[in-house]
Amino acid sequence: MTTRMTAQRMTDRGLLTLARFEGLVPGPYLDAAGTWTFGIGHTAEAGPPDPAVMPRGMPVDLDAAIREAFRIFRSDLARYEADVLRAVTVPLKRHEFDALVSFHYNTGGIARAVLTRHLNTGNRVAAANAILYWRRPASVIPRREAERDLFREGRYPTGPIPVWGVDAQGRVDFSQPVRRLSEDAALTLLRPTHSEPDAPTGLLSRLAAILSRLFRRS
Repeated sequence: MTTRMTAQRMTDRGLLTLARFEGLVPGPYLDAAGTWTFGIGHTAEAGPPDPAVMPRGMPVDLDAAIREAFRIFRSDLARYEADVLRAVTVPLKRHEFDALVSFHYNTGGIARAVLTRHLNTGNRVAAANAILYWRRPASVIPRREAERDLFREGRYPTGPIPVWGVDAQGRVDFSQPVRRLSEDAALTLLRPTHSEPDAPTGLLSRLAAILSRLFRRS
């Protein structure tokens, strides 16, 4: 199956692949540049919510925070998905699209990458190999190899998605994940449920439920 050169989203498996690479922090944290960030790399620059004004520290309801992180991440990915579709002029299989969005999310280089020029001339073998040109720092090489294998063979990485703890000062504890999400558990939290409508309706519903409980207690 190939994608059309129109609005296209990563598959759920593609999104989880990217989440594995990035990791997930279920509360606001300060990134290496001192920018308030939430979830899977979300900052105020990408749009609301602004992590700087979100409640600090670990959430009481971890599942709800992970759901919110996935929801925001899905929204943030839209511009990277659009960049890939703008740069690539040939049809893409779903796994190829997922690999390129992952590559672009990490590098920002899809428009100028040699791999894109190879791909647009129909040379998929050269395009797959060119993914490995972006290999600095050395710690990113395993990710590039996984993206190449996903693009070339449709081989999605496996293993848990790490959820990292964070304190009220925005410091992330990378010594031990607070949870390791299996793919099945992550898919359950990624997909909206009928009882959790999308924002802003969902936000209003939750607020109404809270007010209702408060009135019942009074």
